[in-house]
Amino acid sequence: MSQQFSFTKLVVADLEAMHEFYTTVFGLRELARVDAAIGDRPIHEIMYLPTSEGGGSLVLFHFEGQDTPVNEESILGFVSDDLDALVATAVANGGRVVEEPHEMTEHGIRVGFVTDPEGHLLELVEMLPPQG
Repeated sequence: MSQQFSFTKLVVADLEAMHEFYTTVFGLRELARVDAAIGDRPIHEIMYLPTSEGGGSLVLFHFEGQDTPVNEESILGFVSDDLDALVATAVANGGRVVEEPHEMTEHGIRVGFVTDPEGHLLELVEMLPPQG
């Protein structure tokens, strides 16, 4: 099993205002937008291209209906070549599964959500083989 740090999600209250800030101030370039849910909580994301080759990326993240971030200022993302083993390792070390791993073929990934022992939300991703 191997894993690497991949992306940071910053939870924001006003997604569009923060998008304007990060693109204007830091020159970040939008890669994609995602409307989905974590468990039963609707979310909206704006993903940015890495600023350097092989570098991590930033994602602005908003929980629908939540005007101010509470205890979830960021979501750390890790990419693994064995998502199930990584989830099991997290649980074995005091983590808790929030959402079981599942495929998001439209994004080319399998994804699951766990918390660390203090309750911080972690998004764990495994890339799917290219289709075609």
